[in-house]
Amino acid sequence: MSPVEVPRFDANDTRPLTRVAVAIIERTLNDEYQVLFAQRPVGKAYAGYWEFPGGKIEAGESVIDALIREIDEELGLRINSATLWRSERFSYEHAHVELNFCRSSDWSGEPHGREEQAFAWQSPDAISLSPLLPALHAAESCVLAGLRRKI
Repeated sequence: MSPVEVPRFDANDTRPLTRVAVAIIERTLNDEYQVLFAQRPVGKAYAGYWEFPGGKIEAGESVIDALIREIDEELGLRINSATLWRSERFSYEHAHVELNFCRSSDWSGEPHGREEQAFAWQSPDAISLSPLLPALHAAESCVLAGLRRKI
């Protein structure tokens, strides 16, 4: 895949803001802290890129309610509880987005790609997946660094 420019937030972007609930699904396996990544399916922007799973927040829906719905729809997991951890905004070529990152270690089920997408557990200290969604590489994003420090 060809390199993609890292999106930066543009305060002058007049496009509607798309609010997204993003799940950082956490587990510890054999004393290793891991988070779940999903690969964007064919037909979506950035198809083939790896991201934290989630989706658009519908009108009248809270971030956590959207997260619960989206993770069930995408991966068949039940999120029992989650906490909004941080929000970051980016201006992609295709959309102006607010990513609301939520952390959950209180979930049940076994993930399976309901949209035919792949998924993988990774240690934030040793992510081997490529390519990652550009926002995760943005200089102003603290998501991956924060997970490496487990804050």
